[in-house]
Amino acid sequence: MATTEILAHQAIALLTQLIATPSFSKEEDQTAQLIERFLQESGVLTHRLIHNIWARNRYFDASKPTILLNSHHDTVKPNPGYTKDPFNPVIEDGKLYGLGSNDAGGCLVSLIAAFLNFFQRRDLAYNLVLAATAEEEISGKNGIELLVPQLGALDFAIVGEPTGMHLAIAEKGLMVLDCTSYGTAGHAAREEGDNAIYKAIKDIEWFRTYRFPRESESFGPVKMSVTIIQAGTQHNVVPATCSFTVDVRVTDAYRNEEVLEIIRSNVSCEVKPRSTRLKPSSISRDHPIVLSGLKLGRETYGSPTTSDQALLDIPSLKVGPGDSARSHSADEYIHIAEIEEGIKLYIRLLEPLLNA
Repeated sequence: MATTEILAHQAIALLTQLIATPSFSKEEDQTAQLIERFLQESGVLTHRLIHNIWARNRYFDASKPTILLNSHHDTVKPNPGYTKDPFNPVIEDGKLYGLGSNDAGGCLVSLIAAFLNFFQRRDLAYNLVLAATAEEEISGKNGIELLVPQLGALDFAIVGEPTGMHLAIAEKGLMVLDCTSYGTAGHAAREEGDNAIYKAIKDIEWFRTYRFPRESESFGPVKMSVTIIQAGTQHNVVPATCSFTVDVRVTDAYRNEEVLEIIRSNVSCEVKPRSTRLKPSSISRDHPIVLSGLKLGRETYGSPTTSDQALLDIPSLKVGPGDSARSHSADEYIHIAEIEEGIKLYIRLLEPLLNA
């Protein structure tokens, strides 16, 4: 067999083991052990931080720039609509079924295979750091965010998520805002009180209609949606408070902090972000890794879904085998051919940079 065929065979064998091993977010100990053992048996010196496994290419040279290869090994809970055993990896009609097969097991094992393809090379123009991380599905603090400070200087990242091996060059960030309008309670039958609902209505209308001046080439405008509202205790009492929640999808035209500042300067309600951690991300269309992908016939697009890119402060490209529409679905699967193609395309994507 050719080298890529051997890598594909090993990758699929690893993926079947991962599927058979439950790895819900925060409970990834056993899959971390599987990945660690697989890499060590391939001659790789591994490092572990909680449930995150990482490694460097054999001839790592601190004077060279470094590429991060990252994907996650945690999964969501099985969709209630499953008709198959989510932890029984079965291949039917060229499809490997099982929880985490598509999101993001296929991407992870394909990235591992690409890393192993270059691992022994002495003449790489870039270093490679492989990171199989935890808690991606819950944007947890003990995943990529905890690990990155241990990895040293990183120039850019490839984040493995199912994109059909097309190039997600931008990803929306997310802020969830808890907003409260304050008034004064009073009896509804008399001209008493200051109705907090009426104050909230003005701000809610601003959220509905405001258009941020800068717009993203990939996504267009920042999107804000009021999704929850709560006010009042009984029919005859003017409410003193009205609380509502706003889902804000921030594009790569802004940083989360900028958007938050603009919102606070335009509304009268109290605005408390649950977090500003999930940042929008992007990479230039002229970046060498993007140009490499374009030469391979891949297309660029902006991804509306969040990933570990949101916790990286370096340029990052989201790309991987599989289909995002299958993620978190019942009877999740990935085509064996997608993994085989993913390994080949990851290698071909990296070759022009590593051989420079």
